[in-house]
Amino acid sequence: MLSSIIGWSLRFRGVVIALACMLVGYGLYTLSRAKYDVFPEFAPPSVTIQTEAPGFSPEQVEVLVTQPIENAINGLGGIESLRSGSIQGLSLVTIAFQPSVDVYRARQLVSERLTVIASTLPQGVQPPTMTPLTSSTSIVLVIGLSSKDRSLMEVRTIADWTVKQRILSVPGVAKIAVHGGEVRQLQIQIRPERLIKFNLAIEDVLAAARRATSVLGAGFIENANQRIILHAQGQSITAAGLAATVLVHADGGNVTLGDVAHVVDAPAPPIGAAAVSGEPAVMLLVSAQYGANTLEVTRRVEAALRELQPSLQAEHVTLHSHLFRPANFIQTATGNVRASLLLGGALVIFVLMLFLMNWRTAAISCTAIPLSLLAAVIVLERLGLSLNTMTLGGLAIAIGEVVDDAVIDVENILRRLRENRSAPEPLPIFEVVRNASIEVRSAVVYTTFAVILVFVPILTMSGVAGRLFAPLGIAYILAVLASLAVALILTPALSLALLGPRDSEKREPPLMGKLKSTYRSLLLRVENRPRPLLIVAGVLTLGSLVALPFFGGSFLPELNEGHFIVHMAAVPGTSLAESMRLGKQVTESLLKLPAVRSVAQRAGRAEEADDIAGTHESEFEVDLAPLKGDAAEAVLGDIRTAL
Repeated sequence: MLSSIIGWSLRFRGVVIALACMLVGYGLYTLSRAKYDVFPEFAPPSVTIQTEAPGFSPEQVEVLVTQPIENAINGLGGIESLRSGSIQGLSLVTIAFQPSVDVYRARQLVSERLTVIASTLPQGVQPPTMTPLTSSTSIVLVIGLSSKDRSLMEVRTIADWTVKQRILSVPGVAKIAVHGGEVRQLQIQIRPERLIKFNLAIEDVLAAARRATSVLGAGFIENANQRIILHAQGQSITAAGLAATVLVHADGGNVTLGDVAHVVDAPAPPIGAAAVSGEPAVMLLVSAQYGANTLEVTRRVEAALRELQPSLQAEHVTLHSHLFRPANFIQTATGNVRASLLLGGALVIFVLMLFLMNWRTAAISCTAIPLSLLAAVIVLERLGLSLNTMTLGGLAIAIGEVVDDAVIDVENILRRLRENRSAPEPLPIFEVVRNASIEVRSAVVYTTFAVILVFVPILTMSGVAGRLFAPLGIAYILAVLASLAVALILTPALSLALLGPRDSEKREPPLMGKLKSTYRSLLLRVENRPRPLLIVAGVLTLGSLVALPFFGGSFLPELNEGHFIVHMAAVPGTSLAESMRLGKQVTESLLKLPAVRSVAQRAGRAEEADDIAGTHESEFEVDLAPLKGDAAEAVLGDIRTAL
């Protein structure tokens, strides 16, 4: 079969070369529209249920909210694990399903159960909601808003009703969690002594407030030939309007809400806070949809922020747009792979020219690099895998392997052409190229599959490790298999098309002649003394086995993303004000480091976040200036020393 493939490629070499050019074009097109991400999707299909329970203590939330939801969900098929957390005012339940479960079907099943359980929860507890579906590394951008002229309430209002709404309209954005600021509320601050004076109860105030702020349909009026739809207006949307609401009418006079309470615009009780460079601010965490292209979503969000920039400046609001930008790491990784490809290709050309002294053979061999990698990218895209740290790493590892098969083939073809030229009856070049390719086909195939077998165990890994590292193995195997196809099909065709009598001189390259002479003499000495050689090999093998336990181990290689997240936890029950005070000290210490570009703190939680952090917990987004070499390695130590 392999002989037939080689013969076909030689007979239809024009078609083969044209198809290779088409493959390069389609591969570049696929590369331009491929999905880029930080990591593969390593988390199993999961659904997160968030239930707000204002005023409930953690114990009440656990018993009255979290446990009933867990009991209702527990019977679903395909559940791998069920985790929950309860803090003051919030219940969070996370259901992880088996990898084979369709996440969209799982969300449908969970939604059906939640519809039933919502009616059984205590009064005052909001209906359970599923958070939007996002990937395991969903955050695409962390931005901040601050102002020296506007209050925190005004900045938060701009964040909620201008910035957030605009970014949510960007394709690929799933949700935005807003931390910090002051959420504007119309608050009725009751004065108990005034209630007693007018013989009123709190229920009377609540009823009047509901009537004043509710939206009710008025129906319609219909006569013989016309129906007139009524539209009721008059809801109180200002503090003054709400204060004028009548509570009771007696003895020709009215008692209003303003008579028994202070009705004011005031901030809601905070559940979180944020600061940028130590100054109070509002922080927005933008998350992408499940399976979205991180780079593309980031560019779209940044374009939306550029549109908002003039209006924010008019409101005297400062936009901090790059507190955390995962796209930087993706671009760095792809840039490194691109540099590795160029460097690898240059080294291959240099080595081939040095040993073969023929630019045509070097060019033929180097075609394996772009063709193999682009073919692997095409298959990865068809399999639904993104270009990320792991898949790019697999392609980078394969750079040194993909050219091997082509080099073996083209070198043997060149050698047979040289021998054929000095033969008494030279054969046609077609037969020489075919025979030379067939001669090494077994070695090429066997060595390729031997290398592939090394990576097969990676594909059998289970759990998070398997989901992280399997794409690396898949990318490597696809690239090596593509290089085998190039060596069997394209390399013979290019050799027949490009190599001619001028490339088959009798004289070997000078370096090859010297190496052969040295190797021949060394081989003769070794053959006469096999025992010392085997002893040395055995000692080296034992030495490597003895040294193996002393190697360090880690789940992932060290990744220099140019960004750190610092976690800080105080004593449970610590107030937001105290957490922010401590955080300001941490921020000031970190900003003194030359390598630190910006520091942003968020304490507590946000309304639509996927965490259950209390007011005593904080996270700091520490963004670094571009660093290389030893400076990048030393930053982490400097940060720890500062902390």
